[in-house]
Amino acid sequence: MKIAIATGTRADWGLLSPIARALDARPDCEVTVLATNMHLIPEYGNTIGEVMADGFPDAVRVAMPADTDTPLKVTEAMAACMTAMGRELERLRPDRIVILGDRFEMLATATAALMAGVPIVHIAGGEISEGAVDDSIRHAITKMASLHLTATETYRRRVIAMGEEPARVINTGAIGVYNMLNLPVLSKQELEQSIGMELTPGTLLVTYHPATLDPEPPAVRVGALLSALDRFPASKILFTYPNNDARGRQIIPLIDAYAKARPERVCVVPSLGRLRYASALRLVSAVVGNSSSGLVEVPSAGIPTVDIGIRQRGRIAGASVVHCGDTANEIARAITYALSPEGQAAARSAANPYGGPDTLATMVRAIAETPGATLRNKKFHDIE
Repeated sequence: MKIAIATGTRADWGLLSPIARALDARPDCEVTVLATNMHLIPEYGNTIGEVMADGFPDAVRVAMPADTDTPLKVTEAMAACMTAMGRELERLRPDRIVILGDRFEMLATATAALMAGVPIVHIAGGEISEGAVDDSIRHAITKMASLHLTATETYRRRVIAMGEEPARVINTGAIGVYNMLNLPVLSKQELEQSIGMELTPGTLLVTYHPATLDPEPPAVRVGALLSALDRFPASKILFTYPNNDARGRQIIPLIDAYAKARPERVCVVPSLGRLRYASALRLVSAVVGNSSSGLVEVPSAGIPTVDIGIRQRGRIAGASVVHCGDTANEIARAITYALSPEGQAAARSAANPYGGPDTLATMVRAIAETPGATLRNKKFHDIE
């Protein structure tokens, strides 16, 4: 079986990598990775190298414009991605394609696959993130996909409510949680040498993306975040770059300038990658920002997440997640609690709602063993 796996960012490849490698190890599967968007942009870490290092040196590079800082430029980039993906799917003729999540390049990829008659396996459908256009993109991909692997039973029921046939919707648990529990990690010394900063107690790992449905400019929101971080001079800060969503590039110079003015306590790494990220979660005291990882993977590390603003609103969250508003005062109060003995203890004992038994094996079996004939003709499932 010829299986294509689409990836556009460091984040989705970190989740997809074990799936791709497990499928590629099967004698009945031939895997091709289609790498696009941020993987090919040096500014974001040129993470195509991570894809190649994970055992896919022949990953297909699907070029698209790097500048996506306005809605129009995002649209133009999507059009280019759709065309390029269409060409590759016509050339490769895979039996199915695996798409994760809800980003704009994945909507372009799904549309190309739909037009090419390639069945789509969608990972992480049924979720809600009301503060971003990702929410609508995710649901659109669901309606184009034929097989759905969801992270919780609630999400499975939501996908079925959208008219998808129950037999094609499988609750696997989140692959990010599986990774957290099974991925070997770097030692403290190895990680510190890799990033160039010592990780002391109280260190915060910060990732902030533009909330694409937020009327306020990202610069205003990031300004409040940076102001809040200044109230914790004893905490070191490990920043990673935002995704290249619309207006995302406005955030990068603010982060870089903040770090340059505070070299003794602030470090910026454009992309940590799967291994360094998982290793960092075992050494930092809390994660701060608005990434979905803070709600899905981080709770399995037993540390608090400070979830800022509207971006992840509506997504299921465990007790280790501290939600707060966008002002400096609100963010500072949330960080204060996260770093307190009470906040730390609560996170250590909190359950992760995204955990599932045997997640990787369940996903791999579903992707590799679902008969193709059952995926090609979709029917709308009415809930009686």
